[in-house]
Amino acid sequence: MNRYDLRELARQRVREARQLLRTRAPSGAYYLTGYAVECALKACIARRTQGYEFPSRHTVNESHTHDLEKLLRLAGLERALAQDTRTRAALGLNWDTVKDWTEQTR
Repeated sequence: MNRYDLRELARQRVREARQLLRTRAPSGAYYLTGYAVECALKACIARRTQGYEFPSRHTVNESHTHDLEKLLRLAGLERALAQDTRTRAALGLNWDTVKDWTEQTR
């Protein structure tokens, strides 16, 4: 699976989550939104891998997780999130809601 596949999968999960919200199924929407964030972060990690460059074992092993905070760090987006949450309070609230998501959350 490449970054384009992951990005499309994230978009698809968001569309499905919106449908669940419309039908008043917030738990299912939260569950799928967590997967959307995971796929989006993994797409960002994949984007950082240079063409024909063999990724480090650490990055590969650490990327096989559902831990959103770990994926955020591996994607190199911690600083950007911190800066953006200072000017966009809703982003900070949304991250606080989703950061503790796990694949067991239902």
